Amino acid sequence: MLGWEFPPFISGGLGTACEGLTRALARLNTQILFVLPKAVGAVGSGSVAMAEEALHGEESRRAMTFKAIPSTLTSPYQYTGRTREGASAPAASGPADAATDPPLRRGHLCVIGAGASGGYEGDLLGRIGDYAERCMRMTRRESFDVIHAHDWVTFPAAAAIAAQSGKPLVVQVHSTEFDRSGENVNAPVYEIERRGMHAARSIIAVSHLTKRVIVERYGVPPEKVRVVHNGIDPKRVADPPRLCSGEKMVLFLGRLTMQKGPEFFVRAAERVLSRLGNVRFVIAGWGDLGPQIVERVAAAGLSLKIRFAGFLRGEEVERAYRMADVYVMPSISEPFGLTALEAIQHGVPVVISKNSGVAEVLHRGALKVDFWDVDQMADKILAILRHPQLSEAVSRSGADEIRPLTWDEAARKCVGVYQEQVEALKS
Repeated sequence: MLGWEFPPFISGGLGTACEGLTRALARLNTQILFVLPKAVGAVGSGSVAMAEEALHGEESRRAMTFKAIPSTLTSPYQYTGRTREGASAPAASGPADAATDPPLRRGHLCVIGAGASGGYEGDLLGRIGDYAERCMRMTRRESFDVIHAHDWVTFPAAAAIAAQSGKPLVVQVHSTEFDRSGENVNAPVYEIERRGMHAARSIIAVSHLTKRVIVERYGVPPEKVRVVHNGIDPKRVADPPRLCSGEKMVLFLGRLTMQKGPEFFVRAAERVLSRLGNVRFVIAGWGDLGPQIVERVAAAGLSLKIRFAGFLRGEEVERAYRMADVYVMPSISEPFGLTALEAIQHGVPVVISKNSGVAEVLHRGALKVDFWDVDQMADKILAILRHPQLSEAVSRSGADEIRPLTWDEAARKCVGVYQEQVEALKS
């Protein structure tokens, strides 16, 4: 399985998705070789072993093997990462140091992936090409049935392995350059994405929204793209604590980048606070827009009402959800939006952007707004804060709607894609 991150090191939803999907695949007797980059010269050695230790359950540990490839690639989200509780974030990249690799078991479908991290700076194409060559050399000694690559940095390595082995390539698209950059796309990144999608036998998109982008912007035939929505692991959540002051709390959790729309959250917060004083807004996360957002809040004289929590780790994330009275996801373009499911799981009513994949699976369980309509966003936040019956109804409907959204269901759909391509290769 392909990704440039895996818990305990997380920079966003991709790491969470990789973990949830791989655990579910393990329960379906799918053997997985997960290849991760070893950051040359970076601190945080031993993190591949830490990734293995993070797998809960004997079944997951038996089904998954991790390998490390030396690489100079650095995380594209290196300023926005958060780690699970108990892990220290590495300075340059994520997982490092190979662990002992047990032989792959026979009699199970085996999926191989090559994970990497990639920044936009420097000789991006050269570093990605070097990583692809190293991955290709390593996989000559491995036996596998399918190559599954997550997101653009790993596409060249996966395509090279597919060409060398003759095995089918499946790429999973969690985000595109149009989501991250709008119309100001980075041309080399777009080209890497386009080539990877066209090299693949099948493409898994995390939403119909993402599928439309793939078809319309990358020229991919629609029949080649399968939609597999992300899931969430069922779990019991403790009752939420209350703020001692009795204030209501409205939460934003995500990277402070153009894609996530934090400026619209702040503008909506300003409107809410002009009408209701007993509210605190919390912004958790960081990114390139961070300084700009901080300056706007300070200039508006709202630093006591709009607080910046920075990176949250482990239990800190859980506690933020449990304390929130409303969760707001105002993304300009959100391929899915796992944080909305996490908030609902913690009993928090959510206000989400219509430009999100998660809006496809939440109907009565979320209030939806156009990301740019900050007046409507403020109205919906106020409605939830002022009307407990509405808050309870939205939360209850959300809980009902996320019940079938499991990683097990996502894994079954992925296995169906794998089997289809393996059978096509035989015919």
